[in-house]
Amino acid sequence: MTKEIFIKMTLDSWNARVQQADKLLASLSDEQLLKEIAPGKNRGVYLLGHLTAVHDGMVTLLNLGEPLYPALFEPFVKSPDKSVSDIPSAAELRTYWTNVNANLAKHFSALSPDDWFKKHNSVSEEDFAKEPHRNRLNIVLTRTNHFSYHLGQLALLK
Repeated sequence: MTKEIFIKMTLDSWNARVQQADKLLASLSDEQLLKEIAPGKNRGVYLLGHLTAVHDGMVTLLNLGEPLYPALFEPFVKSPDKSVSDIPSAAELRTYWTNVNANLAKHFSALSPDDWFKKHNSVSEEDFAKEPHRNRLNIVLTRTNHFSYHLGQLALLK
């Protein structure tokens, strides 16, 4: 029962952030997403691409499959904003965002409680034996915190 409680708390927090982001994105125009959060800082479109790429990469990290949009990793994770000129439009990124989060939700719902406490792909078997908290559920926790930070930045576009 304890595992299920931890899983529910974590996924409730994750799902609340996804709903919050969906609501915020629906309230922002594509033109607003093209603006910088603050002078000289990331644009909203970059943050949307960044969050989409990070969420998409979670399927690999959690050993649940392959990302839907691996081409997003280079311009939105490995590169700073405005350093890659050819990026998807805000409208395309909105679609990718929806697809990636639906894909994650599908995978999340298929995991058993024990599956959540298995190691993720960026930890070795040896390290996981010493640090069992480095599990799949912990990835969702850390990504929720990351997500919340960038969601706060996107809110500045309103």
